[in-house]
Amino acid sequence: MALMISVSGIRGIFGLDLTPEDLVRYAAAFGAWCERGTVVLGRDTRPTSTPAARIVAATLQSVGCDVLDLGVVPTPTVGFTVRQAGARGGLVITASHNPIEWNALKMLGPDGVFLSAEDGCQVLELARSARIRYVPYTELGRYEKNKRYLDLHLERILSLPYLPVEAIRKRRFRVVLDATNGAGSRAALRLLQELGCEVLPLYCNEGEPFPHPPEPLPENLNDLMDAVRAFGADLGAALDPDADRLALVCEDGLYFGEEYTLVAAADFVLRHRPGPVVANLSTTRAIEDLAARYGQLVYRTPVGERHVVEGMRLVDAVIGGEGNGGVILPEVHEGRDGLTALALVLGLLAETGLRLSELGRTLPRYVMVKDRLEGISPDLLAHLLDRVEQAYAGRAEFDTRDGLRLMFPDRWVHLRASNTEPIVRLYAEAPTRQEAEALLEAIRRLLEEVSA
Repeated sequence: MALMISVSGIRGIFGLDLTPEDLVRYAAAFGAWCERGTVVLGRDTRPTSTPAARIVAATLQSVGCDVLDLGVVPTPTVGFTVRQAGARGGLVITASHNPIEWNALKMLGPDGVFLSAEDGCQVLELARSARIRYVPYTELGRYEKNKRYLDLHLERILSLPYLPVEAIRKRRFRVVLDATNGAGSRAALRLLQELGCEVLPLYCNEGEPFPHPPEPLPENLNDLMDAVRAFGADLGAALDPDADRLALVCEDGLYFGEEYTLVAAADFVLRHRPGPVVANLSTTRAIEDLAARYGQLVYRTPVGERHVVEGMRLVDAVIGGEGNGGVILPEVHEGRDGLTALALVLGLLAETGLRLSELGRTLPRYVMVKDRLEGISPDLLAHLLDRVEQAYAGRAEFDTRDGLRLMFPDRWVHLRASNTEPIVRLYAEAPTRQEAEALLEAIRRLLEEVSA
C-alpha cells in the first residue's frame, strides 16, 4: 500500500503511508496556495485525527495562514463554514468511509467544495517544489477555536422554506441513530431533537472507536436493524464517520438502501423546487424515473463530489448527489451533507404520511450489484475497457468520461478505477437481482478472458 495522492487530498494508513512529514508537506503547500488567507480546519473522531489536526494547524500558522478550528464536525460543516466565514479554503482530517487505521487530508477551495483539478494540481506541484516559504515568528498566523458554525449549519437546514418543521415535530418520529461514533454524532442528534424526534443514540460517542466497519452498507448495520425493531422505531439513520453520507433502515428493520437516499430526497425537493437533477454515472437509474414524474431531466457526471457540483452549476440544478447516500442541496451547501439528507427524508415522510417502507414502494425500484477487482494496473485497465467496448459495440450506448459505462434500455454496468482505494469498481443495475448479476457476470467473464 502507498500514500494515495489526488487533487482533492492525500489518503493512507496513518503512520505507515500517511506520516506526520506528509501532513506537514501537504498542509504547507495548501497554506501557500491559500496565500496566507484564513483556512477552516475540521476533523473526524479517529484516534489519529487529533494529533494530525495539531500538526496541520501549526503548519498552516507557520506559512502565515490564520486557522479557524471547528474541532470535531461533519465535513459538510467545514464546507459550509468556508463560505460563511469568507475563508480562503478548508482542510478536513478524515478518511470518510475507510477503516479506522486510515486517515486523510481533504482540501476545499474558497467555494467550500473539493478543489478543482486545476487547483489541486497547483497544490500538488507546490508540495513537490521547494517554493514554500515559512514565515518569521512576527508573521505567524492566528489560531482560533470556534464551534458556532455548527449551530449556523443546523439553523440553515431548519430554515429551509419548504421544510415542514412543525409537521415533522407533530409526527414525533422515533429514530435510531448510528453515527459510527463519528463526527456526525452530536450534530445529527441535535438536528433530530430540534425536529421533535425521540432518538435512541446507538453509536454516538465521539470518544469511542468505530463499532463496525464504517461504510454504511447493509452488512455493517445489523445492530441498527436490530435496534430499530427492538425500539419500535419509525426508521434508523446511519452516517459514515464524516457525516456526508446517509443510509436508512425502514421501520421493519430492512435496509432502505443508500442508493435511495438521493432518490427520496429528490422526490421531496422536486415537489417544491422544480428543476434539473445531477447525479454521477454510478447512481441508480431510479433517479431518472423519479425526475421524469416531475417533468425534469437528470444530468450525469463522472464520480466525485466536485464533478457533481460543477455539473449542478452548469444546469442550475435544484438537487444533486451520488448513489452512496450523498445528497447535495445548494440551498444549504454545495457539498454532500448527511444532515440535510436526513431532514429532507423526514420532511417527505411528514408530508406524505407514509412510513419509510411504504415510501420505498412508491419509488422506482431497481437492483444494483457491486464488485471490485484488485491488482489491476492503469495500463491493464485501459486495455480491459477497450475490450469490453469492442465486445458490446452496437449493443449498448457508451459513456467513457469515467472508466466505461454501458447503457441498455432498462439496465447498465459501470467499470471505473476508485478515487479512494487502489481497486477497480464494477457496478451493474437491472430490474431484478438475477438480471443485474447476470450482466455483471458477463463482464467478469470477459475481463477474465482478456487478463488471462
